[in-house]
Amino acid sequence: MKYFNQLGLVLFIQFVGVILNKYVISLVPSTVLGMIILFLLLLSKIIKIEDIREFSEFLLMNLAFFFIPPSISLMNSWGILSANLLKIFVIVIITTFITMIVTGKTIDFLINRKEKKNGDS
Repeated sequence: MKYFNQLGLVLFIQFVGVILNKYVISLVPSTVLGMIILFLLLLSKIIKIEDIREFSEFLLMNLAFFFIPPSISLMNSWGILSANLLKIFVIVIITTFITMIVTGKTIDFLINRKEKKNGDS
């Protein structure tokens, strides 16, 4: 019964995200809005992590299951993908390097900031 209560809470928050997306903020996807609402509720301690712990652990343990539908869609779209495979490969390689560089620079910045903060204390 605890799982159903936690599922209901998460689904209700996602539903609020759908309503906000439809009537207020249409630029942000409803799933992202729902996760932002959940994050803010957890951050403000309106919802405690214990209120959704078991359900979230269940979702994390079964995360691979949620990749099956997108994988099947990719297999169904193989004709379109195969025609543009080289372009997709180049884009993936370039964006991977951009992500690595930005992540590295961000970590360098944070380490330097922490060292300056610890050095001043």
